[in-house]
Amino acid sequence: MKRMTIAVALVAASAFSGTALAQAKEQFVPANFYWVGPYAPGGSGFGGGIIDFMMMINERDGGVNGVKLTWDKCETEYNNARGVECYERQKNKGPTGATVVHPLSTGITYSILEKATADKIPVISMGYGRTDASDGRVFPYIFPLITNYWSQNTAKIKFIGQKEGGMDKLKGKKIVNLYHDSAYGKETIPVLDVQAKKYGFQVTHIAVPHPGNEQQSQWLQIRQIRPDWVILRGWGVMNPTAIKTAARTGFPREKMLGVWWSGAEEDVIPAGDAAKGYYAAAFNLPGTQHPVMKDILKYVYGKGKGEFTDKSRIGSIYHTRGVVAGIITVEAIRTAQAKFGKGKPITGEQMQWGIENLNLDAKRLKELGATDLMQPLKVSCKDHEGGGAVKFMQWDGRAWKVVSDWIPSDQSIVRPMIEESAAQYAKEKGIKPRDC
Repeated sequence: MKRMTIAVALVAASAFSGTALAQAKEQFVPANFYWVGPYAPGGSGFGGGIIDFMMMINERDGGVNGVKLTWDKCETEYNNARGVECYERQKNKGPTGATVVHPLSTGITYSILEKATADKIPVISMGYGRTDASDGRVFPYIFPLITNYWSQNTAKIKFIGQKEGGMDKLKGKKIVNLYHDSAYGKETIPVLDVQAKKYGFQVTHIAVPHPGNEQQSQWLQIRQIRPDWVILRGWGVMNPTAIKTAARTGFPREKMLGVWWSGAEEDVIPAGDAAKGYYAAAFNLPGTQHPVMKDILKYVYGKGKGEFTDKSRIGSIYHTRGVVAGIITVEAIRTAQAKFGKGKPITGEQMQWGIENLNLDAKRLKELGATDLMQPLKVSCKDHEGGGAVKFMQWDGRAWKVVSDWIPSDQSIVRPMIEESAAQYAKEKGIKPRDC
């Protein structure tokens, strides 16, 4: 009986050891997104993209140097309080806790900024979030990667200048900034005001309350202003509503320019013919022609897996944006492993180093099968943006057509504003900026 007890104990110990070993070879990435509500198209598209990419890395490569990627979904509903709740629920999961958080919400990014910094869990707010967090000296754990809102806005004004025949032609023009009445929507008001003063155009900021499916009074005001251009800073149902309302009021969609959260298939298809001619900014491109997208189709959907039952969404703007987020996440893990130990799960603090030392040059993007899917990205201690360029697309009624090269942002405007705002935040919070 005693021998049997010992044998059972040894088997149990062996099973526990195997379980512990399996857990130790896992890298946990929270999937805190939104699959319900008025913003579900963006949340589900982006979330589907990043999960599809991580699934592909597991299926094709066996993980990152043998470390499997794991995730749990947590529904935030694009709600700040729910976003904080999901962050707290997920932050200690996995053998090393949460590796990195993608809030997919400017409001949630603001809400968890101090918590994540204290917990040493990096936050990637790719193409959104708090713009002055681009100054890594003050915000070591926050990364508004690829291009931030202020950079995007300077590129947008450059694009409008090109369409008008030169930046000098902006003088005297009228531009309306139709924005979602949230932290996200308000983020570019300061830089637009600076640009208006520099180039001599008049800007009017008009807010649209959440969720944005009622805009009659705003477009009445736009008709009265008679602007030369309308910048659509919308999200979710606000976008097709704005495009359809513009058509009803007779405003030309060829004079409407959406931000990259107003420039996906889900934003224009519901608007029907009214969307034809509409422009939008982009920091990633759609399609399944890139090798990385073909691998997702082969190793994930080819095996009956994947996040989408509607395969028409594969390769859409929001889906490929999630894939780009997956590429950045995995490459930062790989970079951190190269320093702290290959084949081992890394901590949030080590991931911070990995992101801050990330260098996705043209050669590496080609190796990843992502050439032209995204722009090269080089991050540093001082620069948590790392890119800054923007492309522009136009909807032809059936698909997005690229109508520009990568347009660089105007850092002569953006960087001083970032450093001034970050310095003010550091002063208010008693933070001593890092020496980069």
